[in-house]
Amino acid sequence: MSRDTTGTPAHSTAANGANGSAHGEVQAPYRSAAPQKRTRVHHLAEMKQRGERWPMLTAYDVYSAEIFDEAGIPVLLVGDSAGNNVFGHDNTLPVTVDELMPLVKAVVRGARHALVVADLPFGSYQISPAQALETSFRFMKEGGAHAVKLEGGAHYAPQVEALTAAGIPVMAHLGFTPQSEHALGGFRIQGRGQSAEQRLVDDALALQAAGAFAVVLEMVPGEVAKRVTAELTIPTIGIGAGPDCDAQVLVWSDMAGMNRGRKPRFVKPYADLGGLLLDAARAYAADVRGGAYPDEAHTYH
Repeated sequence: MSRDTTGTPAHSTAANGANGSAHGEVQAPYRSAAPQKRTRVHHLAEMKQRGERWPMLTAYDVYSAEIFDEAGIPVLLVGDSAGNNVFGHDNTLPVTVDELMPLVKAVVRGARHALVVADLPFGSYQISPAQALETSFRFMKEGGAHAVKLEGGAHYAPQVEALTAAGIPVMAHLGFTPQSEHALGGFRIQGRGQSAEQRLVDDALALQAAGAFAVVLEMVPGEVAKRVTAELTIPTIGIGAGPDCDAQVLVWSDMAGMNRGRKPRFVKPYADLGGLLLDAARAYAADVRGGAYPDEAHTYH
């Protein structure tokens, strides 16, 4: 089997069809390199049909995107959670489109296989479907994002309809919606009680009917999330919504232990990256102060 200049096997057209691949996605005619297998929204739908669960993480820079992509994370979210985790705000509300744009570009550059979703920040889509389109066009054209995410229930179905009609995949977000923190009375679990549960189900069904390809459920009782997941044909993505969602998402700095402060109950750290970075910084500082760095091995001649 021959290889192209990138070292990727060059599959024959006899095996895959003209400009095709074994995965059913044909190679774009204006590209000469072998196509990379990219996660698409229909792959996520197929995983739900198979009962196959999948992970999602946030990413805000090229290094985290490259690492998570290599780890096989199929969806990366450039979240407005950058407000807390990059820019140091108390919540997500101050984040702007212009602030998120370079983060989206960096993650797209780092992710060769993952579907990259750009969050629509507060104030960038709520006014009208036309505003949502304008913002999403920017993230798709300038940022290179593959999809966008917006918060809110059936009230925003017109925005979802307008975006999907324009060819923009939309991920919805229900339950605790951080952009509505003040209206919700703070960080509070959503969907408790019969009427609240039914409203959540109705919102999810309305967003699905409007064309959303997935719905994030945040801080929702596990039994409620289980019901929503069963009633929808599109995937649900849980964050503090129990084990029965089709997928799970975490903010990467929570997942890896970079956040060394208070964390929500649903966060499970899988490493102590914050501690490792602290130790590394202390060791570096000690070497510099003691004259051990740079040594001969790290000096040019």
